[in-house]
Amino acid sequence: MALEILTFTLGPLGNNTYLLAEPLSRSAVVVDPGYEAQAVVHTIEERGWNLAAAWITHAHFDHTGGLPEILPTAPSHLSIALHPLDLPIWQAGGGARLFGFPHHPLPAPDILLQHGQQLTIGEEVIEVRHTPGHSAGHVVFWIPSAQAALCGDVIFFHSIGRTDLPGGSQAQLARSIREQIYTLPPAARLLPGHGPETTVGEEIAHNPYVRP
Repeated sequence: MALEILTFTLGPLGNNTYLLAEPLSRSAVVVDPGYEAQAVVHTIEERGWNLAAAWITHAHFDHTGGLPEILPTAPSHLSIALHPLDLPIWQAGGGARLFGFPHHPLPAPDILLQHGQQLTIGEEVIEVRHTPGHSAGHVVFWIPSAQAALCGDVIFFHSIGRTDLPGGSQAQLARSIREQIYTLPPAARLLPGHGPETTVGEEIAHNPYVRP
């Protein structure tokens, strides 16, 4: 059975939170849990899924704000995965206070991601791609079986992530998109951290910010 990918648009910043589940094992992973994550918790409980981990594309507060709601509902220890270059942002609360949002202390990530690392959900294999530019430790999760990439804030529909925050770099972001996004199959779905999904081919043809 195919990996299920559910999308929830949450919180005041309209974050896309993704819930990945492998039906045979009933294992699930939440990716970038945004504020007001009760819909995610309800879906996990309703479907009887076993939430094993939270995978974080990058440590900005709007992509982690739902963790305080999710952590207490996990039946056992919930692993948190983050690239080590984003640990300073994580430890500083993701920048929440700079934007007037609440910050709740979070446990330290116990899975430190690296480029090319393979993660699993049941029998499904997901590849980690390091994509710096929006933040130093930003990653994308590529799911070959679904031909889909969870892109965080690297690329959006006809747009790209901002690079004016700590650890950001316009040159790095453009390189990440060309080398790690535009090299995926043209029909591959790009599931961003904000806004509608798109495809690799659509962005190669029409994204005005980064040309191939």
